[in-house]
Amino acid sequence: MANDRILVVDDEETIREIVSSMLGGAHFQTRQAASGIEALAILESGDEFDLVLSDLMMAEMDGIALLERAKERYPDMPIVMVTAVHDISVALQALRNGAYDYLLKPFEREQLLATVRRALENRRLKKENDAYRTNLEALVAARTQQWKSALSNLEKSYDITLEALGDALDLKDAETEGHSRRVTAFTIAIARKMGLPKEEINVIARGAFLHDIGKMAIPDDILRKPGKLTDDEMAIMREHCYRGYKIISRIPFLAEAAEIVYAHQERYDGLGYPRGLKGDEIPLGARMFSIADTLDAMTSDRPYRPAQTFLGPQGNRTLVRPPVRPQARQGVPRNARQYLGRPAERYQWPKSNFPQGVTTDIGLSLRRQPRTLTSTPANLSGIVCPHRLIQPSQ
Repeated sequence: MANDRILVVDDEETIREIVSSMLGGAHFQTRQAASGIEALAILESGDEFDLVLSDLMMAEMDGIALLERAKERYPDMPIVMVTAVHDISVALQALRNGAYDYLLKPFEREQLLATVRRALENRRLKKENDAYRTNLEALVAARTQQWKSALSNLEKSYDITLEALGDALDLKDAETEGHSRRVTAFTIAIARKMGLPKEEINVIARGAFLHDIGKMAIPDDILRKPGKLTDDEMAIMREHCYRGYKIISRIPFLAEAAEIVYAHQERYDGLGYPRGLKGDEIPLGARMFSIADTLDAMTSDRPYRPAQTFLGPQGNRTLVRPPVRPQARQGVPRNARQYLGRPAERYQWPKSNFPQGVTTDIGLSLRRQPRTLTSTPANLSGIVCPHRLIQPSQ
């Protein structure tokens, strides 16, 4: 391209003038250097060139040395070597060291211009390719960010829908209003204390929040019956685990959470339902939920007893637990039995571990219920329900 700048390097002034004249006639801008050392000084001065045309045999610093030094500092600038040595090994050495091409003296004007134009075109194409690659990477990064943003918004929409489903269930079963939100908060606290990754916590939280979604399919006369259920009614009520599983397992992003819904009524000793799973057969999230569910039951008012509290006689954050019957120890993992029978003052948690206004990582806004959550402990692994248990060491 006309007006490209070329540095002409040769220790013979006559040759420099002839080459510069040929290039000038083709509208190239030139500057001359009488040695390799002078050429490096010009390059390092900040003067920019599109091409270097250098003699091979020069005093002080020859063309090969200049080629090596220039390529270290300016790898994208093409260098054409000019030599009177008709030795193929010399030409190959120059090419191996990074020269774009070489010219044998004496050469014709058209031969010089063709070589120069070819080298400059190669440089131009490389710059365009680099620019295209940079722009492509930026475009891919931007599109990836858009995709992540869209996915995040989609997940938020899903979670808002899930929250609406949970609220609908609370309205249907007013006696347990707020239960889904509370057990979700407790389950998240357990999962965080156990150091689970955020992605797994999200799955467990969704499963905990939707654990009773199958009750939507249970007749109201059974769900709201004030008295004791008959055996047939209890059998229908127990179907809510399977019904909930069938409802949400059809939704791809809830497939893992569906397993928690399916197993949330299983017991560690195998006496739960609907499949009689026991021990590690029960998904970890379902075992965590069982602890959270038990905690919520113990700290909620019931017709037959008032809610228990986290505040002990001296105002310590202590869960006052009912005595554990010896026969209830069956089915409790060995590494969890250390929590049974300890004095109540052992079960204390700092307030800072469970901040006020708990919010899950999945967009479920856990608004504080009338019964405050601020006294809720974060380290719930010491709360033992004999038949439903997560192992604290997991």
